[in-house]
Parts: sequence; structure tokens; C-alpha cells
Amino acid sequence: YLTGCLTSAEALSGFGNSNTIVLVGMLLIAAGFQRSSFVNKLCDAVIRMAGGSFTKAYAVYIILAVLLANFISSPVACYTIIVPLIGSLCDRMNVNRSKVMFPAMVVVVGCCGVLPLATAVQQAAQATGFLAAYGFDIEMSAMDYFIGMWPMLVLLPLWAIFIGPKQTPDIKMDIAAVNQNVRAGSGNQLSRFQDTAAVVIFFADLVCLIFANQLGLEVWFIAFAGGLLMILTGVLDPRTCMKNIAWDMVLLYVGSLALGTALSSTGAGEVVGNLVSRAVGGTTNNYILGAVFFIVPFIITQFMLNRAVIAVFTPICLMTCQAMGANPVGLIVLVTAGSLAAFLTPMATPAVPVAMEQGGYSLKDLFRSGWLITVLIAVVYIFYTMTVLPAF
Repeated sequence: YLTGCLTSAEALSGFGNSNTIVLVGMLLIAAGFQRSSFVNKLCDAVIRMAGGSFTKAYAVYIILAVLLANFISSPVACYTIIVPLIGSLCDRMNVNRSKVMFPAMVVVVGCCGVLPLATAVQQAAQATGFLAAYGFDIEMSAMDYFIGMWPMLVLLPLWAIFIGPKQTPDIKMDIAAVNQNVRAGSGNQLSRFQDTAAVVIFFADLVCLIFANQLGLEVWFIAFAGGLLMILTGVLDPRTCMKNIAWDMVLLYVGSLALGTALSSTGAGEVVGNLVSRAVGGTTNNYILGAVFFIVPFIITQFMLNRAVIAVFTPICLMTCQAMGANPVGLIVLVTAGSLAAFLTPMATPAVPVAMEQGGYSLKDLFRSGWLITVLIAVVYIFYTMTVLPAF
């Protein structure tokens, strides 16, 4: 704002951003659900089913995360549904949350929109619109995204279960502080009505998130309504409500949105995109093209809203393909994958600030925990996707 890159309206617009509302609303829904007796009962059942093994019980929640990430279009909404369940498991089995909260977040973000369901259908419709606008007689379907991205459904869960917890820091945290005094404020025990209300609101919100398109509801409205109902039913009182919003992380995300807006409104994103377009020149090597159109969006979306990155790089990708006579389907999949699979900074997705708060991570911890899976994701996407969906 001080340098003139942002107007006052743009600088403050993050407070009204739909993702910010989803972040706050889902934090309240998760806090209310965590106060219910259902969480502990479910945790006990999963532990019994896993034979007392933390790894097996954690694997159950990771599989659940994969499914939710493909039914719910918002990664932060999906992640905040999983957080209280994994948190309860960690507390019950005396495992530090820092070992698993980051890997679980990576699964949610990286597996979003892979299966040919609602999110992938939306992505395909947007890509088809771009194709028509640039004169391509091609229509993309949700199956194109599934064909180009399905290895993530195997790679990410396996990494999160067996490798990720070995790379994350072992941070001893005050559980009461992590929970933001979630069981305080309204009393240590919920009434039978409140306990039932917490569970009903949580699962009603889950169903609404899954069928948001069919119901004609926006994700932000579902999250806002669920959080408000948690307060109106007495599951959370106003004081507890305010304690359960991680304000430092909310403000961090709002500031990140401002940075992304500046990159977009000043044209900095387009400058980078044009440089990329000139850099690929006339190469017909599928893997070089794939590397450029995956890695560059992946890096930029760490600092800029992923939807904005897709909006900038998809036309650049199509113009490049048009000039070279290339098939754009695989490259569009890579632009989308690179823009959405971002988790190394708080600016990438609001799910990252939630993970930082729940696991006690610093920015350094994010890079240390995520470097290996970042490399693996890039290699698999570039070589696999450009083999099954080649440009030439």
C-alpha cells in the first residue's frame, strides 16, 4: 500500500475474501465438534479397529482425507474436518501433533480434484472455456484430470503414512493451548442437547459441503452458517468462539492475500508468464514443456492465489501450444496441478496456516518437512503426465 502497488480497498479485501470466511467458519465448526463426545468415541473405535497401532489408525484418517478432498472443493474445509480427529488420536496415543499434521495437510491439498467428481468437473469446465476462447476444438473432461493426476492418490497417502512423520519436527506442545481452551468457556461438559447439536451441525455441514453444487450453496456460506450455529446452540459461547479462531494465522493469511493481489494487479504475474512463454521457444520436448508449465506455476502459487495463477498461466500455455501446434490437454493438467498442489508457505492455501497452528510449525519447518514430497510430486507429474498426455 505504501509503495502504491495496492489501493486501500485491495489491501483490506482479504478480510472479506471467501477463503478467509471459510477458514474462520471451519475453525469454529472443528472446535465445536471437538468438544463433543463423538470425537473420543470415534477415536476409540478407530484405535480398536487398528489393534492399538497408531500408524494403522492414522492411515484410516488419511484415507478419509483423500475421499473428502475429492468430494469437497475447499482444501481448508476438508482439512479442518480431519484436524480434530487426528488431534484426538495424537492426544490419546501420546504422539506429538507436529509429526502428522503437516503430512495430513499435504494429502488434502495434493489429492484435491483428482477423482472425476465435482471439483474435477469444475476444473474441466473452466479449461474447456479457455480452449474455446483460444480457438481449440477440444473439450476437456474430469477424466482427463484423473488420467493425468491419479498417481497422487497412491504417492501422497503412502508418503504421509510412512515417510512424512519421519521428516517433520518433534515439537512438544501444550495441548490446552493448541486446542485454544476448546473445552473451557462454556463449561467442561456439554449438555445432552449441545453434545447432539455439535455432532448434527458438523455432519450436516459435511453433507452440505459435499453437495454444495447440487444445493446451490457457496462453500463460504456453509462454513459461516455452521460456525454461527455452533454459537447459537451454545456449543461455543462468544468468549470460547473468539479463543478458537487462530487470529495470528488469519491475519497472516489476509496479509498473504494482499501480496498475491499486488502480484496480480501490478502485472508481475503476467511478466513472469511472458518470460516463460519466450523461454520455451520452439522446443518440442514433452518433458521440458511439462517441467516449465508445472514448476513455474508451482513456485508462483506459493506467493499468489492459485486460481489467479491458473488464470494467468492457462492462456500462456494455450498460446504456446497454438504457436507450436501442440496438444494442450496434458500441459493444462500440469498448470492446474502445479497451481493447486502448493503447501510450502502460508500464502499457498489457507490450509497451511491451520497446519502451522495445529502442529506448531515455523516456515523453516514447512520447508524441511516438505522438500522431499515436493521433489517427488514434480518428478511424477512431469514424467508421468507428459507420457500419458503428451503435447507431441
